[in-house]
Amino acid sequence: MRLLIQRVIEARVTVSNDTVGSIRKGLLVLLGISHADTTADADRLLEKLLTLRIFPDDAGKMNRNVAESGGALLIVSQFTLYGDCRKGRRPSFDQAAPPEQAQALYQYFAEAARKGPVPVETGVFQAMMQVHLVNDGPVTILIDSDDLKR
Repeated sequence: MRLLIQRVIEARVTVSNDTVGSIRKGLLVLLGISHADTTADADRLLEKLLTLRIFPDDAGKMNRNVAESGGALLIVSQFTLYGDCRKGRRPSFDQAAPPEQAQALYQYFAEAARKGPVPVETGVFQAMMQVHLVNDGPVTILIDSDDLKR
């Protein structure tokens, strides 16, 4: 499982020109799921996401997590995070989970996040979405569940 996290001043997701999810200050989370991912991976990454200290404190040092900063989460499915570009000119998505498995884990992750301390919005799984954001910093972090297992 991969999370591409962007600290934002605001972000929203639209589908067919309708806004389906939006936040002000917080984290835009692009979530990629591989065929090997489990709910345990989702739990581990969600805990990491919620405790990641990437918001500034009063001294300007990255020392606050999303809840401490008064932020929210916008979680968007993103199978292309598993695009493998090592061969040829077209990415291979063989590592990405099949849609049924990915949707179940995406929903699990979003529902678990909703039980946490911050508001949560989502995109629409498998929809053609437009993501609008104002990156803050910019701060962009990639977390891979395989790295946390090492």
